[in-house]
Amino acid sequence: MLLSLFWLIDTVYDTVVVRMNFVRDRGMPHLLEVGTHFVLFGVQMLLIMYVWRHVRASRRLEEEIRQLNAALERRAADLAAKNRELEAFSYSLSHDLNTPLTKVSVAVQTLQDSYGERLDDTGRFFVRSIVEGSERMEQLIDAMLVLSRVARRELRRDEVDLSALAAEVASELRQAEPQRQVEPVIASGLSATGDPALLRVALHNLFANAWKYTRRAPEPRVEFGALVNDGTTTYFVRDNGAGFDMKDLGRLFKPFQRLHDQEEFPGTGIGLATVQRIIERHGGTITAHSMPDHGATFTFTLR
Repeated sequence: MLLSLFWLIDTVYDTVVVRMNFVRDRGMPHLLEVGTHFVLFGVQMLLIMYVWRHVRASRRLEEEIRQLNAALERRAADLAAKNRELEAFSYSLSHDLNTPLTKVSVAVQTLQDSYGERLDDTGRFFVRSIVEGSERMEQLIDAMLVLSRVARRELRRDEVDLSALAAEVASELRQAEPQRQVEPVIASGLSATGDPALLRVALHNLFANAWKYTRRAPEPRVEFGALVNDGTTTYFVRDNGAGFDMKDLGRLFKPFQRLHDQEEFPGTGIGLATVQRIIERHGGTITAHSMPDHGATFTFTLR
């Protein structure tokens, strides 16, 4: 806009000079003076209008910036309040729920040790149900605490060797179930920038998920690799296990939403929700592709 104004002033000036020469040549000084004053007045008005519009635009921009700052302050206050709520929730999980659960576990263990021989089959069934229920509750509490910490943890940014992390996770799972003959296939040289601890949690949950759902596969296999397309690296964890129906994809990453029977494939329903939270905190996305009894592939990106 400023360049256009300078061009206009320059054009007007040239016009004034031409008109002045024309009028001078014809001996009309009074007309020359009037014309000159008129043109200069027009140029002054153009300059005033430009300055006025510039000031108005600046004030409008300042108001928009003020409103944005106010919105950011409100957002920061909301986040601080939510963090306090999460801290209170975590305390409630770790203390208020665990304390009575511990009492139940101790009481049942005492009952089993002191009166186990006097119980009939029905009594032993009830005791076993209480023990299993307590253990299940402990697992849920631990999983919810992990999910809560993932949301609150300050994000670090380091270079992470994902291939090495995946190998460690696979080794831990093999040690936990030495009777399982799962074949892990891990591509070498895969790395990313992110939080090492959180990315380890994400890979552990993805591998543990694949490890679990290959239990019925005759030759269980879990693969970790990556594909590069248009400069974007997409990582994947693939298995040849039970799989799932794609119509249930919308439920897959929601807490406590399980697609398989608890008796057949035990779990808390928190693992994949935790993975999604970690990936999103790294600016990435995660999805899955599957068919029943044809395995599943989880793909994710990191930024």
